Amino acid sequence: MSFRTTCPYCGVGCGVIATPDGSGGATIVGDPDHPANKGRLCSKGAALGQTLGLEARLLAPQVGGHAADWDSALGLVADRFRDALAQHGPDSVAFYLSGQMLTEDYYVANKLIKGFMGSANVDTNSRLCMASSVAGHIRAFGADTVPGTYEDLDEADLVVLVGSNLAWCHPVLYQRLVAARARRGTRVVVIDPRRTASCDIADLHLALQPGSDAALFNALLVALADRGATDQEYVARHVSGYREALAAARASDPSLTGLAPAMISTFLDWFIATERVVTIYSQGINQSSSGTDKVGAILNCHLASGRIGRPGMGPFSVTGQPNAMGGREVGGLATTLACHLDIANPAHRSAVQAFWNSPAMPAAPGLKAVQMFDAVARGQIRALWIIHTNPAVSMPAADAVAAAIKGCDFVVVSDVTRTDTTRLADVVLPATAWGEKSGTVTNSDRTISRQRAFLPAPGQARDDWRMLAEVAARMGWGTAFGWQDAAQVFKEYARLSGLAGDLGRDFDISGLAGADYDTLPPTRWPVSARKQGGRFFGQGGFFTADQRARLLPVTPRLPVAATSPRYPFRLNTGRVRDQWHTMTRTALAPRLNQHLAEPFLELHPEDAADLGLAPATLARVTSPLGEAILRVAITDRVARGQVFAPIHWTGETAPTGRVDALVAPVVDPVSGQPESKASVVAIAPLAPAWYGFAVSCRPMTPDAAYWARARTEAGWRCELAGMQTPHDWESYARALFSLPEATCLSVEDRIRGTFRLAFMEGRRTIAALFTAADPVTLARGHVADRIGVEGAGLLAGRPAQGMTDAGPIVCACLNVGLNTITAAIATQGLATVDQIGAALQAGSSCGSCRPELAALLARRLEAAE
Repeated sequence: MSFRTTCPYCGVGCGVIATPDGSGGATIVGDPDHPANKGRLCSKGAALGQTLGLEARLLAPQVGGHAADWDSALGLVADRFRDALAQHGPDSVAFYLSGQMLTEDYYVANKLIKGFMGSANVDTNSRLCMASSVAGHIRAFGADTVPGTYEDLDEADLVVLVGSNLAWCHPVLYQRLVAARARRGTRVVVIDPRRTASCDIADLHLALQPGSDAALFNALLVALADRGATDQEYVARHVSGYREALAAARASDPSLTGLAPAMISTFLDWFIATERVVTIYSQGINQSSSGTDKVGAILNCHLASGRIGRPGMGPFSVTGQPNAMGGREVGGLATTLACHLDIANPAHRSAVQAFWNSPAMPAAPGLKAVQMFDAVARGQIRALWIIHTNPAVSMPAADAVAAAIKGCDFVVVSDVTRTDTTRLADVVLPATAWGEKSGTVTNSDRTISRQRAFLPAPGQARDDWRMLAEVAARMGWGTAFGWQDAAQVFKEYARLSGLAGDLGRDFDISGLAGADYDTLPPTRWPVSARKQGGRFFGQGGFFTADQRARLLPVTPRLPVAATSPRYPFRLNTGRVRDQWHTMTRTALAPRLNQHLAEPFLELHPEDAADLGLAPATLARVTSPLGEAILRVAITDRVARGQVFAPIHWTGETAPTGRVDALVAPVVDPVSGQPESKASVVAIAPLAPAWYGFAVSCRPMTPDAAYWARARTEAGWRCELAGMQTPHDWESYARALFSLPEATCLSVEDRIRGTFRLAFMEGRRTIAALFTAADPVTLARGHVADRIGVEGAGLLAGRPAQGMTDAGPIVCACLNVGLNTITAAIATQGLATVDQIGAALQAGSSCGSCRPELAALLARRLEAAE
């Protein structure tokens, strides 16, 4: 039997079909009938089947690090929250939630803390990725409304990607754009300081200075006015604040962007000459100390030109989590109530409190994420519940956040696996994971989809909404939390949205209150007698008091922290193609760890030369707040003075690669979103005494200054480096692999300074360590694949005669390696990415590797000249 469900990764909200195999796993394929993806999946979605095992799963409650039963664990949670409320008031408790929760879980959490505990101190890790978009929507539209739909990408003639590496972060949408470009000649502009994979299809790449986006869009607003491209009728009927916004735009200086005037002119010309324009923006806009104003500058241009709410046009915020939108809808942010109601509005508060028949309701917004953990550190928050997120790694100033959590009076964490954060908790509650729980999520274009359980819950794992409801019952509120299943939670939520619709809000799914929950198809909200799905604002109808949109004056502001001789580099952080957040899921999938297996630092060749850094060496990166050690990747994808590092690695996978330990907790004053792409850092060579590469059939935790561990098909691989050379390599390796008795074979090359050891079990090599004075050179993929194979002969570090080495994986969907691709290009005369796909299938699935394939072809052509 197969189950239609929804991918648990980004906000695209792809439908998948899961077919359980009867042994705890399942086959996963894209759902051809889901409107978000029409059968396509990215590399992460295609590898979901590899993440379904019970490795590292939490299977029983823990109290004080020891196994406990559910009754005592939940009783302790209820007692400690009750005591905090009684002794210190509602401001002493807080929930920190996640866009990976289902809407039903989110709803119950918000009902409990806001309506019954009386605290607005509930925020979500979505604060870190799209709070500026929420604030920008509310300021301009009067509600957090996404105006457009994915179909607009199919119908646009110009798509502008601003601070969005769509190719890697939303690959299925990127492929939709690629198809539109091939079909209708859609132009693509990428606005990003860094040359990303999305630039592969860009007709224009504007590599502007970090943080200067508002200056560019202010220039566009001025050009729209001066060239008669403002939609004067739309502005007159539906918009306020135009003159003030235009005056502010005229006062700003486009040279802040650092772009050549000719490049700015080309962008302005294309936007003005093209009616069907979609502007897609993401973290490069949102994660800024002026993120809300950047959003406002984009919205100003679409509103002034009337390019909103009609086919193929509009501003479009794409979200990074599977249910970031659902969390926004349910009031998961400290500044909102459920169903897009306003916590600062007395009428809204009264209506929700009456609907819930609740004893308390906060009268003002609560603490946003950065403020919340500051309050934890000060001792203001005495009881904290963290659900499905890892703030000890993902928050800015991550070291300080970890210390605050560790020092809090009482911390409970609900999660699926062990993380840096669960290690700091007083109570750990085992939650059901994707594939085991049932509920709904909302994607970036307002489509509500069902996640359906297709596997049984393992051990004692429970659904999040049920844990929350049982704690509520123990605190005396059982009647209000007495649902029997997630369907009843959803129906209550849908009824509440009807009340929001009566109050004039955009979010109304009351038409689903009587729907068959089990068979609910993907459905775009709103769903009510007033409106069914579709776009917003093409004919006005904004959610302000006068139903007019607000254009707001924007004065561009560059990042708060300025570079200095002590910290001369600007750090940009982000994601890589095959990993997800802090890797609690993707790290389980061997094929997702083969493309980029460790944390790295991209820096410009001239900067690397000045610093004395060579490719594949290690760099020590320091900021005023913390330190990280990262592998050096020298590339002209970044400009001089700018560096890039990915966010994914943790204390579980690479302890010195926790990049958010470097990021300053500077926030946007309106949205509270941290500035995660503009911290200042210094960089220096690490200069270890030795480098190493290890493979093993079982996990290893090295004793080394630097290590990064990843799953392989046969076991584990690990990059290492140490500041002191061990006196005895065999003893070091035995301790590394926990193999005190295994037979050891070793080869030393004193001239080259290398040492290689293999540990045998009969004729099988079960572990091997390769060390050198410089970064270890060997066929890593081959070595990792051959561990545990009889007669592997791994000490050579390369394939034996007659064997092939596929090389580092380029196409993770179909497991096609670099060496395979380059050999086919050379021997078969392949000249296009499509020809590579036809010959090897590489790039023919999600397509996110196509830019890398194009780069390989370009290098081949350059070498042939």
